[in-house]
Amino acid sequence: MILSISGVMLLGVIVFLFFRKDGLKASHAVVCALFGFYLAGTAIAPSIQAGGASLAGLLGGIKF
Repeated sequence: MILSISGVMLLGVIVFLFFRKDGLKASHAVVCALFGFYLAGTAIAPSIQAGGASLAGLLGGIKF
């Protein structure tokens, strides 16, 4: 659950920065959000979630 919330927050911040700095139009952001929403309901959603969890584990294992 924490990973999902932090992932959503991170992606939200990135979309906001694109919107403010790089000229992302609001309609593009809405389309991206709807795409993600509908993609979450497909059969590929568990694979995407597993890939995100694997990436988070990889990044969490990096020692500085």
